[in-house]
Amino acid sequence: MRDPKVSLGEVIAPRRMADTGESSEQSPSQADLQTLERAAAVQYECHDCPVLVASGAYDMYSIKPLADALDTAAGKHPKVVLEASSITFAGATFLNLLILTRRATDLRVAAPTQQVQRLLEITGVDTILKVRATVEEAATC
Repeated sequence: MRDPKVSLGEVIAPRRMADTGESSEQSPSQADLQTLERAAAVQYECHDCPVLVASGAYDMYSIKPLADALDTAAGKHPKVVLEASSITFAGATFLNLLILTRRATDLRVAAPTQQVQRLLEITGVDTILKVRATVEEAATC
């Protein structure tokens, strides 16, 4: 089910500029480093389905641990639940990760914060993901 052409890690890896070989990303600022420290993902099971609990802010500097966890879960399970009730910030990088993960497995989002719910609605991603109010509902739907 996984698309062999693109891995989640490749999508979030720093890109190199073709001519100079330099990174196209700037070094993370102190604020970015604090965000990275606050982002976390914990995993458990519900109805034989892996549940990843994401917490904190997710941007291009802090998304890697979550991306790695989702990539691992997607490689082992046909269905994965992302519990999103403790996400304080999610932007384009987070949204891209959800879309790519959906290509690899049946991704469900449980208990999204108002900000995450709004992001999914505005972009239309809520129409391709199963978004549910609780982990129990997401794991069993």
